[in-house]
Amino acid sequence: MKIGLIDVDSRIPNLALMKISAYHKVKGDSVKFYDPLFDKPDLAYASKIFDFTDKPLYMPGCKVIWGGTGYNVKTKLPDEMENILTPDYSIYPSCDYSIQMFSRGCIRNCPFCVVNSKEGDIRPIEHLDLNPKGSHIEVLDNSFFANPEWKKAAEQLLKWGQPVNFHGIDIRILTEEHAYYLNKIKQYKQIHIAWDNPKDDLVPQLQKVIQWIKPYKLMCYVLIGYWSTPEEDLYRVEALRKLNVDPFAMPFDRKDSYQRRFARWVNHKAIWKTVPWEEYSA
Repeated sequence: MKIGLIDVDSRIPNLALMKISAYHKVKGDSVKFYDPLFDKPDLAYASKIFDFTDKPLYMPGCKVIWGGTGYNVKTKLPDEMENILTPDYSIYPSCDYSIQMFSRGCIRNCPFCVVNSKEGDIRPIEHLDLNPKGSHIEVLDNSFFANPEWKKAAEQLLKWGQPVNFHGIDIRILTEEHAYYLNKIKQYKQIHIAWDNPKDDLVPQLQKVIQWIKPYKLMCYVLIGYWSTPEEDLYRVEALRKLNVDPFAMPFDRKDSYQRRFARWVNHKAIWKTVPWEEYSA
Protein backbone atom coordinates (compact mmCIF):
# COMPACT_ATOMS: atom_id res chain seq x y z
CA MET A 1 0.00 0.00 0.00
CA LYS A 2 1.17 3.53 -0.77
CA ILE A 3 0.98 5.88 2.24
CA GLY A 4 1.09 9.65 1.85
CA LEU A 5 2.07 11.96 4.71
CA ILE A 6 0.99 15.61 4.93
CA ASP A 7 2.80 17.83 7.43
CA VAL A 8 0.54 20.89 7.38
CA ASP A 9 2.34 23.26 9.72
CA SER A 10 4.87 21.60 12.03
CA ARG A 11 7.81 23.82 12.94
CA ILE A 12 9.90 20.85 14.00
CA PRO A 13 9.83 17.26 12.72
CA ASN A 14 6.37 15.87 13.39
CA LEU A 15 6.65 13.00 15.89
CA ALA A 16 3.20 11.60 15.10
CA LEU A 17 4.04 11.33 11.39
CA MET A 18 7.36 9.67 12.23
CA LYS A 19 5.53 7.05 14.30
CA ILE A 20 2.94 6.53 11.55
CA SER A 21 5.73 6.05 9.02
CA ALA A 22 7.52 3.53 11.23
CA TYR A 23 4.28 1.59 11.74
CA HIS A 24 3.50 1.30 8.04
CA LYS A 25 7.06 0.50 6.98
CA VAL A 26 7.09 -2.47 9.36
CA LYS A 27 3.96 -3.70 7.55
CA GLY A 28 5.79 -3.43 4.22
CA ASP A 29 3.99 -0.31 2.98
CA SER A 30 5.78 2.44 1.07
CA VAL A 31 5.69 5.80 2.86
CA LYS A 32 6.55 9.30 1.64
CA PHE A 33 5.37 12.88 1.97
CA TYR A 34 2.51 13.54 -0.43
CA ASP A 35 3.40 15.43 -3.61
CA PRO A 36 0.20 16.56 -5.38
CA LEU A 37 1.96 16.64 -8.76
CA PHE A 38 3.24 13.09 -8.77
CA ASP A 39 1.67 10.97 -6.03
CA LYS A 40 -1.51 8.92 -5.85
CA PRO A 41 -1.44 7.28 -2.43
CA ASP A 42 -3.90 4.65 -1.26
CA LEU A 43 -4.17 6.28 2.17
CA ALA A 44 -2.93 9.58 3.57
CA TYR A 45 -2.35 11.02 7.04
CA ALA A 46 -2.46 14.79 7.60
CA SER A 47 -1.22 16.42 10.81
CA LYS A 48 -2.21 19.99 11.73
CA ILE A 49 -0.67 21.55 14.84
CA PHE A 50 -2.16 25.07 14.89
CA ASP A 51 -5.87 25.87 14.62
CA PHE A 52 -5.20 29.07 12.63
CA THR A 53 -3.41 27.26 9.80
CA ASP A 54 -5.30 26.77 6.53
CA LYS A 55 -5.65 23.30 5.09
CA PRO A 56 -3.48 22.53 2.04
CA LEU A 57 -4.98 23.57 -1.30
CA TYR A 58 -4.30 20.22 -2.95
CA MET A 59 -5.32 17.00 -1.26
CA PRO A 60 -5.12 13.41 -2.52
CA GLY A 61 -8.23 11.71 -3.83
CA CYS A 62 -7.87 8.86 -1.36
CA LYS A 63 -9.03 8.61 2.25
CA VAL A 64 -7.25 11.16 4.46
CA ILE A 65 -6.95 10.61 8.21
CA TRP A 66 -6.69 13.97 9.96
CA GLY A 67 -5.03 14.45 13.33
CA GLY A 68 -3.21 16.97 15.48
CA THR A 69 -4.21 19.67 17.94
CA GLY A 70 -5.00 22.13 15.15
CA TYR A 71 -7.60 19.75 13.77
CA ASN A 72 -9.11 18.36 16.97
CA VAL A 73 -7.54 18.68 20.41
CA LYS A 74 -8.86 15.24 21.37
CA THR A 75 -7.32 13.30 18.46
CA LYS A 76 -4.80 10.63 19.41
CA LEU A 77 -2.81 8.04 17.56
CA PRO A 78 -4.01 4.43 17.89
CA ASP A 79 -2.08 2.58 20.59
CA GLU A 80 -0.23 0.46 18.04
CA MET A 81 1.26 3.68 16.63
CA GLU A 82 1.54 5.74 19.82
CA ASN A 83 3.51 2.98 21.57
CA ILE A 84 6.22 2.89 18.90
CA LEU A 85 9.54 3.83 20.51
CA THR A 86 11.65 4.11 17.35
CA PRO A 87 10.29 6.99 15.25
CA ASP A 88 11.21 7.07 11.56
CA TYR A 89 13.66 9.97 11.34
CA SER A 90 14.45 9.11 7.72
CA ILE A 91 11.40 11.11 6.55
CA TYR A 92 13.16 14.22 7.89
CA PRO A 93 16.68 13.62 6.52
CA SER A 94 17.97 17.06 7.56
CA CYS A 95 16.98 16.59 11.22
CA ASP A 96 20.20 16.51 13.25
CA TYR A 97 18.71 16.11 16.73
CA SER A 98 16.50 13.76 18.71
CA ILE A 99 12.96 14.50 19.88
CA GLN A 100 12.42 13.08 23.35
CA MET A 101 9.63 12.88 25.92
CA PHE A 102 9.64 11.30 29.37
CA SER A 103 6.12 12.34 30.36
CA ARG A 104 2.75 13.39 29.00
CA GLY A 105 0.26 15.81 30.49
CA CYS A 106 0.78 18.66 32.92
CA ILE A 107 0.13 19.60 36.55
CA ARG A 108 -1.25 22.97 35.44
CA ASN A 109 -4.47 23.80 33.64
CA CYS A 110 -3.70 27.23 32.18
CA PRO A 111 -6.62 28.66 30.18
CA PHE A 112 -4.41 29.60 27.22
CA CYS A 113 -2.93 26.09 26.92
CA VAL A 114 -4.52 22.89 25.55
CA VAL A 115 -2.07 20.41 27.07
CA ASN A 116 -4.15 19.40 30.10
CA SER A 117 -7.38 19.02 28.12
CA LYS A 118 -5.52 17.02 25.46
CA GLU A 119 -3.22 14.85 27.60
CA GLY A 120 -4.62 15.07 31.13
CA ASP A 121 -2.60 15.05 34.34
CA ILE A 122 1.11 14.38 34.15
CA ARG A 123 2.31 10.79 33.95
CA PRO A 124 5.63 9.15 33.03
CA ILE A 125 6.03 7.39 29.70
CA GLU A 126 8.77 5.22 28.21
CA HIS A 127 11.43 7.27 26.46
CA LEU A 128 12.05 7.10 22.72
CA ASP A 129 15.09 5.78 20.89
CA LEU A 130 17.47 8.51 19.77
CA ASN A 131 17.93 9.77 16.25
CA PRO A 132 20.96 7.90 14.85
CA LYS A 133 22.09 11.17 13.24
CA GLY A 134 21.26 13.37 16.22
CA SER A 135 23.86 15.49 17.99
CA HIS A 136 21.60 16.97 20.68
CA ILE A 137 18.24 16.23 22.33
CA GLU A 138 15.06 18.33 22.36
CA VAL A 139 13.09 17.36 25.48
CA LEU A 140 9.43 18.25 24.85
CA ASP A 141 7.98 17.42 28.26
CA ASN A 142 5.48 20.06 29.32
CA SER A 143 6.84 20.10 32.89
CA PHE A 144 9.97 17.99 33.16
CA PHE A 145 10.40 18.14 36.95
CA ALA A 146 6.71 17.56 37.67
CA ASN A 147 7.13 14.05 36.29
CA PRO A 148 7.14 11.64 39.28
CA GLU A 149 10.05 9.85 37.57
CA TRP A 150 12.04 12.97 36.67
CA LYS A 151 15.23 11.74 38.34
CA LYS A 152 15.22 8.56 36.25
CA ALA A 153 14.78 10.74 33.15
CA ALA A 154 17.61 13.07 34.21
CA GLU A 155 19.94 10.11 34.78
CA GLN A 156 19.09 8.80 31.31
CA LEU A 157 19.98 12.16 29.77
CA LEU A 158 23.28 12.13 31.65
CA LYS A 159 23.93 8.61 30.37
CA TRP A 160 23.35 9.68 26.76
CA GLY A 161 25.74 12.58 27.28
CA GLN A 162 24.37 14.80 24.51
CA PRO A 163 23.50 18.49 24.98
CA VAL A 164 19.85 18.98 25.92
CA ASN A 165 17.30 21.69 25.17
CA PHE A 166 14.48 21.54 27.72
CA HIS A 167 11.13 22.93 26.54
CA GLY A 168 9.25 22.69 29.84
CA ILE A 169 10.92 23.81 33.08
CA ASP A 170 8.39 25.16 35.61
CA ILE A 171 10.27 27.73 37.67
CA ARG A 172 7.53 27.64 40.33
CA ILE A 173 8.43 24.12 41.45
CA LEU A 174 12.18 24.21 40.84
CA THR A 175 14.26 23.05 43.81
CA GLU A 176 17.96 23.03 44.56
CA GLU A 177 18.06 19.32 43.67
CA HIS A 178 16.49 20.04 40.28
CA ALA A 179 19.04 22.79 39.71
CA TYR A 180 21.84 20.37 40.56
CA TYR A 181 20.79 18.13 37.68
CA LEU A 182 20.30 21.06 35.31
CA ASN A 183 23.87 22.11 36.03
CA LYS A 184 25.16 18.56 35.46
CA ILE A 185 23.36 18.03 32.15
CA LYS A 186 24.97 19.67 29.13
CA GLN A 187 22.67 22.47 28.01
CA TYR A 188 22.21 23.03 24.28
CA LYS A 189 20.78 26.51 24.81
CA GLN A 190 19.72 28.68 27.73
CA ILE A 191 17.34 26.97 30.11
CA HIS A 192 13.81 28.06 29.19
CA ILE A 193 11.47 29.07 31.99
CA ALA A 194 8.24 31.09 31.88
CA TRP A 195 6.43 33.88 33.71
CA ASP A 196 3.04 33.69 32.02
CA ASN A 197 0.71 34.83 34.79
CA PRO A 198 1.29 38.41 35.99
CA LYS A 199 -0.57 37.57 39.21
CA ASP A 200 2.26 35.20 40.16
CA ASP A 201 5.04 37.04 41.97
CA LEU A 202 8.01 35.00 40.81
CA VAL A 203 10.70 37.38 42.03
CA PRO A 204 11.34 35.55 45.36
CA GLN A 205 11.56 32.19 43.57
CA LEU A 206 13.81 33.62 40.86
CA GLN A 207 16.08 35.07 43.53
CA LYS A 208 16.48 31.55 44.91
CA VAL A 209 17.03 29.96 41.53
CA ILE A 210 19.81 32.33 40.46
CA GLN A 211 21.71 31.27 43.57
CA TRP A 212 21.75 27.74 42.11
CA ILE A 213 21.91 28.48 38.36
CA LYS A 214 23.83 31.41 36.86
CA PRO A 215 21.28 33.93 35.52
CA TYR A 216 22.93 34.11 32.09
CA LYS A 217 21.96 30.45 31.64
CA LEU A 218 18.25 31.31 31.95
CA MET A 219 15.79 32.69 29.42
CA CYS A 220 12.27 33.53 30.57
CA TYR A 221 9.22 33.54 28.29
CA VAL A 222 6.77 36.32 29.20
CA LEU A 223 3.23 35.89 27.86
CA ILE A 224 1.69 39.28 27.05
CA GLY A 225 -1.79 40.32 26.00
CA TYR A 226 -3.75 37.39 27.38
CA TRP A 227 -4.53 38.32 30.98
CA SER A 228 -2.05 41.12 31.55
CA THR A 229 -2.00 44.91 31.28
CA PRO A 230 0.87 46.79 29.62
CA GLU A 231 1.97 47.84 33.09
CA GLU A 232 2.16 44.19 34.21
CA ASP A 233 4.08 43.29 31.06
CA LEU A 234 6.63 46.03 31.71
CA TYR A 235 6.95 45.09 35.39
CA ARG A 236 7.83 41.49 34.58
CA VAL A 237 10.50 42.23 31.95
CA GLU A 238 12.05 44.94 34.15
CA ALA A 239 12.09 42.58 37.14
CA LEU A 240 13.92 40.05 34.97
CA ARG A 241 16.35 42.74 33.86
CA LYS A 242 17.26 43.47 37.50
CA LEU A 243 17.93 39.76 38.01
CA ASN A 244 20.06 39.54 34.82
CA VAL A 245 17.69 36.94 33.35
CA ASP A 246 16.90 37.32 29.64
CA PRO A 247 13.17 37.86 28.94
CA PHE A 248 11.47 36.84 25.71
CA ALA A 249 8.04 38.38 25.12
CA MET A 250 5.39 36.09 23.62
CA PRO A 251 2.38 37.98 22.16
CA PHE A 252 -0.92 36.15 22.59
CA ASP A 253 -2.39 38.09 19.64
CA ARG A 254 0.23 38.75 16.98
CA LYS A 255 -2.20 41.03 15.13
CA ASP A 256 -2.32 43.45 18.07
CA SER A 257 -0.07 46.45 17.38
CA TYR A 258 0.93 47.00 21.03
CA GLN A 259 1.86 43.34 21.56
CA ARG A 260 3.93 43.24 18.36
CA ARG A 261 5.70 46.47 19.29
CA PHE A 262 6.42 45.43 22.89
CA ALA A 263 7.75 42.06 21.74
CA ARG A 264 10.04 43.72 19.19
CA TRP A 265 11.46 45.95 21.93
CA VAL A 266 12.05 43.13 24.42
CA ASN A 267 13.33 40.54 21.96
CA HIS A 268 15.79 42.81 20.12
CA LYS A 269 18.40 42.65 22.86
CA ALA A 270 20.61 45.46 21.57
CA ILE A 271 17.64 47.82 21.73
CA TRP A 272 16.19 46.44 24.97
CA LYS A 273 19.48 46.93 26.77
CA THR A 274 19.90 50.56 25.67
CA VAL A 275 16.48 52.10 24.93
CA PRO A 276 13.81 52.51 27.65
CA TRP A 277 10.28 51.42 26.70
CA GLU A 278 9.02 54.98 27.02
CA GLU A 279 11.48 56.10 24.33
CA TYR A 280 10.98 53.18 21.96
CA SER A 281 9.19 54.30 18.78
CA ALA A 282 9.53 51.46 16.26
